[in-house]
Amino acid sequence: MPRSGAEALKWWRAAAEQGDTPAQFNIGVAYDNGQGVPRSQNEAAKWYRLAADKGHAQAQVNLGVLYDQGNGVPQDFVYAYMWFNLAASNGARVAIKNRDALAPRMTQGQIDEAQKFTREWKPVAPPAAQAQ
Repeated sequence: MPRSGAEALKWWRAAAEQGDTPAQFNIGVAYDNGQGVPRSQNEAAKWYRLAADKGHAQAQVNLGVLYDQGNGVPQDFVYAYMWFNLAASNGARVAIKNRDALAPRMTQGQIDEAQKFTREWKPVAPPAAQAQ
């Protein structure tokens, strides 16, 4: 068991680079909060995206927040709504609240586009599943 944040980050990074979804999420959180690494929402978005693409609900929520606020990624309500929708479908209740708070700031066309992206989204298979 790692005894320090720096040691934990070393292990998470090794696992994340091998495609471990929870480790990718944890690295994203570390960058998002500046825990053991310099705070970088660009890096947080990169790691959240890797986990979110594989269906990690909390990574999807966090990525949606970044898109909603334009932190680490260009502000894009359509993508924020899509990620909140996906997270909600994966059981993240806070995603419903976030999505519903975002909707009044969007046009109906943007909501329709986000719903279309949600329907078309397919999770990325983890590396072990891709090799089979």
